[in-house]
Amino acid sequence: MNSINDRVAYLKGLAEGMKISDETNEGKLFLKALDVLEQMADELTELRKDYDELNEYVESIDDDLADMEDLLLDDEDEDDDDEEDDEDEEGEVVEYTCPHCGNEVTFDIDGFDFEEENLCPACGKPLFPADGEDEPEA
Repeated sequence: MNSINDRVAYLKGLAEGMKISDETNEGKLFLKALDVLEQMADELTELRKDYDELNEYVESIDDDLADMEDLLLDDEDEDDDDEEDDEDEEGEVVEYTCPHCGNEVTFDIDGFDFEEENLCPACGKPLFPADGEDEPEA
């Protein structure tokens, strides 16, 4: 007698065994109350079944969502690796020899601006002279 349906069936059997009839007011009330209990037990059984189905469905959705998160996180990890590669490239430097004094000068690629007048730190002359200007003497 674990389920509510079994308990209600037991109570109905007791009522029949006690020969409770609907001829008396008390008997009518008691039998109607048993009918209501039986309907409630049936509804609870149906709700439990629906709950179990819904719970199984939610677990299925949760599993699918976890799979999607794993896929997305793997993609983000690959993107992070790409960003790290980009960061490594951003830190690249170029070495250039001054045409005037031969001094080696290093430039950060990202921070370099050709529009500026870039002077050699050793001799102070333009590293990239305009055509015909300040060309080194041969």
